[in-house]
Formats: sequence, structure tokens, C-alpha cells
Amino acid sequence: MTATLLRRPGLARLRTRRTPLSLLCLGFVAVVVLVALLAPWLAPYDPNSVDLGNALAGPSADHLLGVDASGRDTLSRLVLGARTALLGPLGVVVFSTLAGVAVGTAAAWRGGWLDSVLSRSTELVFAFPGMLLAILIVSVYGEGLLAPVLALAVAYLPYVSRLTRSLVLAERERPYVEACRVQGHSGPQICLRHVILAIAPVVLAQSTINFGYALIDLAGLSFLGLGVPALTPDWGRMVFDGNPAIQSGYPLSAIVPCVAIVLTVVAFNVVGERWADKVARRDR
Repeated sequence: MTATLLRRPGLARLRTRRTPLSLLCLGFVAVVVLVALLAPWLAPYDPNSVDLGNALAGPSADHLLGVDASGRDTLSRLVLGARTALLGPLGVVVFSTLAGVAVGTAAAWRGGWLDSVLSRSTELVFAFPGMLLAILIVSVYGEGLLAPVLALAVAYLPYVSRLTRSLVLAERERPYVEACRVQGHSGPQICLRHVILAIAPVVLAQSTINFGYALIDLAGLSFLGLGVPALTPDWGRMVFDGNPAIQSGYPLSAIVPCVAIVLTVVAFNVVGERWADKVARRDR
């Protein structure tokens, strides 16, 4: 067989003009990840250190972003909160992507009754709001990061599964798949070694966008008091804790984490969409 027939399209190099916006967002994502990794060394104070005598103080040389209603340093909680803000969505994306790719590939490759069963099952999950599922599970198992992550992973699974199914259906008709069959490769071997690698750029682009949505959902759960425990630094929890201070005319402790959430979500969405655009231009 010729090299042309065996070439995997998904591994082709993606070339496109990089816009200033995409580079800016990519740089912002890199900074947020770096801050999360180095958080214990970057935080100037203990994020749970309480100083009621200094409550709701504005920005100063000692506290660059001020302090909250409990006298805790806002910058320290913001820096440490980056870890939880990124770790939760990462868990959602990893679980939903791995399970979604497995389900979508099996449905498209095998077809028949298995495709019908898996497709109807994912449609049932679509009908159940992810946030409601997360609230129900957290209400049963209590506060923590694991329960909402698993619940949202189940809710995000159908999006990845349906995308994977459509990609595999198109991919299985390509010449290199038939060449692999002629060489005696089994279906699972073709999927693992070739098909999944070919569709990986598109799936990863979608997963990058899902990361931003998962960050919003988890922050919303923390704002409702259903996410991480109260003493754990988290951006959504910071908004919840700063809500009473807004009514007292001290909005900074709530505005700062809100801005961090918005900028991070926008950055991940722009990076994911630019990646998807690269893949689309490559396939044309």
C-alpha cells in the first residue's frame, strides 16, 4: 500500500495565521496555569488568615486587592483559588472526553443495535440539565469537588459522544481505513491506532471550549454553596462570600473573582475556537 493511503489526516500539521487576539488569550491561559501551579509560593498571605479589625479594607501596599469581610487577603485567595478553578473543569473535561470518545466511537464503528442504544441513552442525558444533576448529587453526597465534577462530566459526555460519532462515521470511509482492513488489522486496532488519532484535533478543540463552560458551572455551584468547602479558596466561593459586602458598598472582593472567571472563560473559548478554525481550514 502506498504511503498516501496510510497517511492519517488528523496528524497533519495545522498552519494558519495567528491573530493577536488568539495569542493574547493563549498567553493569558498560560499565565493562569502557571499561577495555579506556583500558587503556594506566589500567595503573599495565608488565604484563610482572618483579621476582623481590617475587614473590607481597600487596596493598599500590604493588600494589593484589599481584603474581604473576614479580613482575608483577596489576592492570596484569588491566587490559591486558581488551583480549584482549573482542577475542577480539568476533571470534567478529562472524564467526559474519554468516556464520550469511547461511546461515540463504539456507536459509529459497530452501528446497528449498539448505535441505537448508545444514541438513545445520550439523548436521555441531554434531556436532563447538567446543573440540576450536579445539585442533586451534591445534595446527597455533601460538599466537595468530586461529586459536582462527576455529575458535570456525565452531563458533558453527550456533546463529545455525538461529535465523535459523526467524525468516526466520516472517517471510516476514508481510503486509509480500507487499506488497514486489507492488511488484516482488526476494528479496535484501526480505531485506536488511526481513527481516534485522526479525529483528536477536533475533539480536543471542543474539549477546550467545554473547559470554559465547566468552569462557569462549577463556579455557579460554589456560589450556591454546593461546591468546595467554605474554607477552600475558590473563585465561585469568593463571589458568594463577597456578596454581602456588595450591599455594604464594598464590591471589590466579589468583583475581582468575577473578572477572573470571565477572562479565563473567554480565553479558553477563544483558544478552542481558533483551534477549531485551524482544523476546519485544514480539512477543506
